[in-house]
Amino acid sequence: MNITIVGSGYVGTTLAACLADFGHEVVAIDIDEDPVRAINAGEAPIHEPGLDELVAEHAGENLTATKDYAAVADAEVTFLALPTPARDDGSLDIAAIESGSESVGEALARAEQAGAVPDGEIARHLVVIKSTVTPAVPEEVVVPAIERGLGRALKPELSTSDQEGNGADDSDTPGQFEVGMATNPEFLREGTAVSDLLNPDKMVFGYDAEWAGDRLEGVFEPLLTDEVPIVRTDPATAMMIKYANNAFLASKISLINELGNVCKEYGIDAYEVADAIGLDDRIGEQFLRSGVGWGGSCFNKDVDALRAAARDRGYEPALLDAAVAVNDTQPARLLALLDEHVDVDGKRVAVLGLAFKPGTDDTRNSRAVPVIEGLTERGADVVAYDPVAVDDIRDRYPHLRFEAAESARVALSGAHAAVVVTDWDEFAALDSEFDSMAEPVVVDGRRVIERRDGITYEGLTW
Repeated sequence: MNITIVGSGYVGTTLAACLADFGHEVVAIDIDEDPVRAINAGEAPIHEPGLDELVAEHAGENLTATKDYAAVADAEVTFLALPTPARDDGSLDIAAIESGSESVGEALARAEQAGAVPDGEIARHLVVIKSTVTPAVPEEVVVPAIERGLGRALKPELSTSDQEGNGADDSDTPGQFEVGMATNPEFLREGTAVSDLLNPDKMVFGYDAEWAGDRLEGVFEPLLTDEVPIVRTDPATAMMIKYANNAFLASKISLINELGNVCKEYGIDAYEVADAIGLDDRIGEQFLRSGVGWGGSCFNKDVDALRAAARDRGYEPALLDAAVAVNDTQPARLLALLDEHVDVDGKRVAVLGLAFKPGTDDTRNSRAVPVIEGLTERGADVVAYDPVAVDDIRDRYPHLRFEAAESARVALSGAHAAVVVTDWDEFAALDSEFDSMAEPVVVDGRRVIERRDGITYEGLTW
């Protein structure tokens, strides 16, 4: 199948590479020259395990990239994988997806005018929203934008058969595209995105026309085994499923963090409690690792967008508000524990981990940001180490003041304290490195460091 994907970020590039691996002919479209150049050179424009190999294998063959929307007209399916950043009030900035949708419509209209569809025939083109948008956006924003680009309604009024490709009663009537709209939310985790796409726990398809559902299933046919549940619903419900999924997981993390904070007050190991409650199949063992909180682009943005969307309809989402409030307090609790052991004013403090989670260089909403800010406010001389995320955090948060160390050993050397923010595997192997600290105080926000003689160790919730 010929497929175009508009947007070559984290979701779009992962989708493009995996669909190319399925055997589809994939063209990635982006207005930015950098990802276009990278993909055509066989390089992934983002850091994601397994993605470099897939892009290198298929680039120049059945995976190419361009800045030209004209490729849309040759495709049967176009995915919109464009950014929808959060505004200050938590609502989504949908300018990119609105503009991209209109550009898709314009590309199809130009192709019609150039005779791409034979006279008297209708060619079906499916536009699939892969970006995470609130439930009203598909019908209230994307459809009108495509129609503006097309210059008419998505479904043309021609005296043709209802079947694609059949001749019209009047063969002199110019051929046109019938454009369908569907939603196919992603459930990818940074650091495991390729694996998540290739091994889904469910597939969610939102569509109104049966042919759109059939075409979506054709795109993902290699994944549609008996072991993978398929949820077929309407476009708005499909997007609500994505928001509900992330809001539930974020709330579960905040709840275990809240319980962990209480456990800490009583000198109880929250992880021992979590192990026990996780045996209840109504609760489950996943997402019960209490700590310094969640970050990244998905949970923060999706929960905030859902809260804003609820308020837009007159509903106050008290539980979601509480989940965010608990998450926002965890970095401060980590720093308060540090304050109990050392006055960091004028002293070197090591921050281990800058990425919001291991396996990625993404620092969006990383808990390292408020931690470094809090240390700086206390007058600390901050030195930070992360295996891949230093450049990203400097680019995103230029106000942060810290020295970047080339290794955890270097960061710890001469430090009066260390805080652990990201649970990279290499931190679990640290041992003798702590001996070089001037004052071996370690506050662990991720339960990655083992207690050992010779260091003062504090776990955030244990």
